[in-house]
Amino acid sequence: MGLTRICLMVLAVAAVVIGMTACRNGARQAAEEEPLLLLDDEGDSELFDQANGPAADNSRCYVCHINFDGEALTATHARGNVGCEDCHGASNAHCSDEDNITPPDRMFAKASINSFCRSCHPSAKLGAGKDYCVQCHGTHRLEHRTRTWDKQTGELIKDDKVRMTSGMR
Repeated sequence: MGLTRICLMVLAVAAVVIGMTACRNGARQAAEEEPLLLLDDEGDSELFDQANGPAADNSRCYVCHINFDGEALTATHARGNVGCEDCHGASNAHCSDEDNITPPDRMFAKASINSFCRSCHPSAKLGAGKDYCVQCHGTHRLEHRTRTWDKQTGELIKDDKVRMTSGMR
């Protein structure tokens, strides 16, 4: 591996670390400004005090999905100690795949979003004129996708064929 390539890799890692720090600081500031509203088993709301409870560590996922660090839906759940893995599974094969052709353990087609959300938020109501929970509570989508899987079967249906390892051999 040439010196130029190593320098570029170091710069790329530094940029990611700086970006993660900025995003986390923004998420922390948002967390301090807005208390988390959780629903208990009876559907009554209670405030979750961030200082008195643990927060989910999503850093493993943010290595590649930095766009979700600080995103409203992700940050709110993390403050309630609900992490990426709670919804998407451990996704070990997905996390280990540098070419990103392995899907996460669980993905959600539009038709299954509401029922999954209601497994934890049983009394959740949709806003007027809204069909899905994420229409009011964060889009929770990647802006640019290089891979697309069938969310029910995990089958790869779109692939830009760019591979991380192709230029390193």
